[in-house]
Amino acid sequence: MAGPESDSKFIFSLDPYHVSEEFGFILPDPLDKLPAYYQPWMDIALRFQELIDSHELRSHVNKMPLLSSKFLKNHHELRLAHLVLCIMTAGYVWQEGEDDPIEMLPCNLAIPFCEVSQRLGLPPILTHADVVLTNWRKKNPEGPLTIENLEQLFKFPGGDSARGFFIVTLLVELAAAPALQNIPTVINGARSGDTKAVIRGLEVISQSIQDMTDRLNLMHAHVEPSVFYGTLRVLLSGWRDNPCMPNGLVYEGVQTEPMYYSGGSAAQSTMMQCFDELLGVKHEGHGGAFLTRMRSYMPPPHRKLIEDISLRSSLKTFVQQQVNEELNQAFTQCVTKLLTFRNHHINVASRFIVIPASCAKRTVAQKKGQLLSKTPEQSNELGTGGSNFMTFLKTVRNETKQTALPITSEKMN
Repeated sequence: MAGPESDSKFIFSLDPYHVSEEFGFILPDPLDKLPAYYQPWMDIALRFQELIDSHELRSHVNKMPLLSSKFLKNHHELRLAHLVLCIMTAGYVWQEGEDDPIEMLPCNLAIPFCEVSQRLGLPPILTHADVVLTNWRKKNPEGPLTIENLEQLFKFPGGDSARGFFIVTLLVELAAAPALQNIPTVINGARSGDTKAVIRGLEVISQSIQDMTDRLNLMHAHVEPSVFYGTLRVLLSGWRDNPCMPNGLVYEGVQTEPMYYSGGSAAQSTMMQCFDELLGVKHEGHGGAFLTRMRSYMPPPHRKLIEDISLRSSLKTFVQQQVNEELNQAFTQCVTKLLTFRNHHINVASRFIVIPASCAKRTVAQKKGQLLSKTPEQSNELGTGGSNFMTFLKTVRNETKQTALPITSEKMN
């Protein structure tokens, strides 16, 4: 289907971007089986949790045959293959934790992983699109999309906390679906001067973002911070801007020079960047550069949607030009809800990374009989994506807060 640029009537639609009305960016009905040829991959992936816990994943991968990706015939098969290969890669690198990562991925894993990644337009590393958007199914196929009725296709170490982390993140993505469906309503309404349509769309988006915040807060009930920090954070880590892997990762049989990729990160979720582009939230400096780089970790149609919303959305200008208090309130409410979500995300990040990191650092120092240093550079405050995440999250939050100010001040004058 042709992209929106070719539409002479300037009607913006989600049709070209692989966005589901019910699931948003989540892959609907993900496969749980590959063709029989790929059973050696599946055998390891299905035992992922067990093999990591027993420190046997590397030995199983080393015995795995080198398989071609040519028998993967469609998008769903490729997405499942990428998920399977990415968790094997994460397990292979980080099986022994941060103290003993592997710096060369064997060719029987590296070659097919890079082949599948190239076909999908994704990097050869674990991404949000893999472990959240693809790694799910309903326990009861006829049941609801609730935390009780959702599970992972491939389980991670960490038991209930691991399941809780990924399923809650999935629920946040699900809550974004109504908002995504109303982005065209807002863009087309602003372009055609239909103020009522814009207000209606913004009200749905506001409620959707509120629902996302409510679901994000389920993390506190379903995830133990020490499990996330000590287990999941490590497996989600990458080999770019990571002091544990300063030399990157060599993909044997692909190229001799190491490659550098960021780990799985919430910044790889397309929905937040869509909201930013729609509402005119501007991210500058290192944070803006990081968010732009994270787009290359998204499926290409989702990445294209962010870019096209940026080109098409004149919402902020439209709101500023109207003398309409209801419209102004709807826009400001949307920005406020987005700001609230980001504040809650900061609280979650602090509880699940900053506090456990501080405890871990204190424990190590006490064992060595050292005084604790308060130098930020010496503490483990890197997120899984490789960013100094608290500085990044607070900057993104502050830039969101600034978005509503010009409109409010203009209406008051």
